Amino acid sequence: MVMRYFPMAGVSLLAALVLSACQSQQASPLAGVWLFGKEVQDFPGVRMIEIKPQGDGYTGTMTTDWYGPMPMKDLAVKDGVATFGIFNGNARVPVKTWTARLDGDKLHVTGEVWYGKLDNDAVRGSQADAEKRRFHLTALPPYAELKPDGLAQTPPMGWSSWNKFADHIDDKTVREIADAMVSSGLRDAGYRYINIDDGWQGQRGADGQIRPNSRFPDMKALADYVHGKGLKLGIYSSPGPKTCAGYEGSYGHIQQDAATYAAWGIDYLKYDLCSGEAFYQSAQQIRASYQEMGQALRATGRAIVYSLCEYGRGDVGSWGRNVGGHLWRTTGDIEDKYQVMAKLGFDGNGSPQHAGPGGWNDPDMLEVGNGGMSVEEYRTHMTLWAMSAAPLLMGHDLRNMDRQTASLLENPEVIAIDQDALGIQGQAVRKEDGAEIWVKPLAGGAVALALFNRTDKPLSIEFSAKDAGLRQLATLRDLWAHQPLVTDTRHITLPAHGAALLKVSGNAL
Repeated sequence: MVMRYFPMAGVSLLAALVLSACQSQQASPLAGVWLFGKEVQDFPGVRMIEIKPQGDGYTGTMTTDWYGPMPMKDLAVKDGVATFGIFNGNARVPVKTWTARLDGDKLHVTGEVWYGKLDNDAVRGSQADAEKRRFHLTALPPYAELKPDGLAQTPPMGWSSWNKFADHIDDKTVREIADAMVSSGLRDAGYRYINIDDGWQGQRGADGQIRPNSRFPDMKALADYVHGKGLKLGIYSSPGPKTCAGYEGSYGHIQQDAATYAAWGIDYLKYDLCSGEAFYQSAQQIRASYQEMGQALRATGRAIVYSLCEYGRGDVGSWGRNVGGHLWRTTGDIEDKYQVMAKLGFDGNGSPQHAGPGGWNDPDMLEVGNGGMSVEEYRTHMTLWAMSAAPLLMGHDLRNMDRQTASLLENPEVIAIDQDALGIQGQAVRKEDGAEIWVKPLAGGAVALALFNRTDKPLSIEFSAKDAGLRQLATLRDLWAHQPLVTDTRHITLPAHGAALLKVSGNAL
């Protein structure tokens, strides 16, 4: 091996070699700023790639509309090809390998994150170009515990647009749903909130204020209409730049958006992590991002119920109240399928000690009436949510509701179990051979006792006073049948995926 000396006064051979290596890295044709055109897919909306030499390797960032600056994980360059991974913050989404290779004077990049794919050319840009496209990050607030504000003393009840309409929702439909809430008797049964989920957002003006899209010409007028029906209006946003359906999120405009919602007359906000999961990946960051909006809502002076939707990450029930939340999702998204509903309701709805007046575990919205389950399965759905002191947020089209669906949703005795003043979340006391028995103490000393058949065949389930925490059963009432049972009843036969809900009294053990 021939050693070559560098004619640099005062510079050692080792330093010269390091300098030479750095210069070689800087000269790599892959290094620099690479810009994408408008032809790239909206999700994740890749703006540019920056690759820089660092020591003996490289560092890089991919800037996107959805997730802001995304570090290139395990970036390696070999034979003129860069390979790296991109993580969007969702541990359930596997990190896949991306590639970037020179194609003439362009950089061809291919890769995939969640459902978004990139297979496009980028052109070289300057640092000035990079500054124009760079995503400007905002700081999170320091931890500050918010005190209870007296809202949501019982689980919120109402309707949400997402399960039936997704983002295809408009002012006319919302008004008609409000009308149907009244005419159907649902309002008088206790359902109060009309919640517009994702899909209402338009663009921000030059002042940064969010505008509704053309389907919602006047949000203040819509709120006035809903309020005129004796109802309340809810809305939806995200702590990230984009919502789940790709509309404008609240990132960088938290206080401004909260003030706008209050000025419109909004009574409820669902705040969905969505693209914010790339910005806020640790439990502490997620908590701070939800605290930021909680503080902003409180600062408006308007009573706004705050729904945290971050799918149960970071033991949300242990801190949801402290950031101003009144309910917090403990699960992934529900679907109108028995197995999905059962998994969320039976197995995933948070820790009961976190639920109570002012704050509730939320296993997601109701699917009753959407047609994907049998009547018995929907009865189980309602029974399970009532026993869990869960928010009751309907998700079907109220304008086309049959009597059977109405009877499930409007049953006053079942609703009373959900809305009981003690606010205790029921729990399973026995599970065996596909049968489950749940108990929920009630104000006044009675107990709600629910029997569930999780098998696909009829099942006779035996129960005892001891299951209810009582020495003996003095009274038994079937809340779905609206009739008392003889006090020596000790078993009930349930159809496949069926449920029974009893109110019992007696002497405590």
